[in-house]
Amino acid sequence: MARNFILGILILAPLLGFSSEVDTLSFFSEATNSEKSVLVITPDTYTHSKVHYPVVYLLHGHGGTFGTWLLRVPSLQRLADEFNAIIVCPDGGFDSWYLDSPLVKDFQYESHIINEVIPFIDSTFRTIADRKGRAITGLSMGGHGGLYLGLKHQDKFIAMGSMSGGVDIRPFPDNWNIKKYLGEQKKHMENWEKYSVINNLDLYNSTLNTSIIFDCGTEDFFFEVNNNLHKVMMEKKIPHEYSVRPGNHNWDYWRNSIYYHMIFFVKNFQ
Repeated sequence: MARNFILGILILAPLLGFSSEVDTLSFFSEATNSEKSVLVITPDTYTHSKVHYPVVYLLHGHGGTFGTWLLRVPSLQRLADEFNAIIVCPDGGFDSWYLDSPLVKDFQYESHIINEVIPFIDSTFRTIADRKGRAITGLSMGGHGGLYLGLKHQDKFIAMGSMSGGVDIRPFPDNWNIKKYLGEQKKHMENWEKYSVINNLDLYNSTLNTSIIFDCGTEDFFFEVNNNLHKVMMEKKIPHEYSVRPGNHNWDYWRNSIYYHMIFFVKNFQ
């Protein structure tokens, strides 16, 4: 379904006012032992210039695919044009939480994004192949991924973000198949501690000064864990931009949120 929709967007792009281009590429992933796809939106200036572009890695949520963001937010093409940046939507699997499972050998999604997707994009497109030209964010599960990967790999990103992110997975021991990859919480609590964003804040490197943005809607079931993350970051004096707006865990909220993240990232690229 996503592939057909993407084809439709390409055909309708001129009528919708989009000049950007959408590519879907596939390659074999050693980290997941499977064929993986990635959707890439290049801005309208890309084909007419020889310059290198910053990249925003945009992660989907639980149950999504590499095509979900564009399926739900076709205006991503306009954002690529407006901010003159490449937008990359990787395949994070149905329920990966963008982590390397300590229990399942071929379920290494942190390694997939960091060691496979980023080098693949840098070798295929004219990117600024350096942390100063990379940012990462996502929604829900992908919001967890944006901050989890961003904190663990600050040498790769100038900025990181999260929209309605599951930034602390510990309160949800029976949700979203997490225990399939980390183990039952009662038996493997150390895994649940280790893989929660809120417990990785000590990794923040003030020397690198990676910028952080995250937000959540007031009616969202992740509202409390996002507020707690903000409080802990304040206590640890970690610079960040946190915003709260009316909204639920849905696409109406994320269509609005992505625009603010793009503004934030472009400021950091500059």
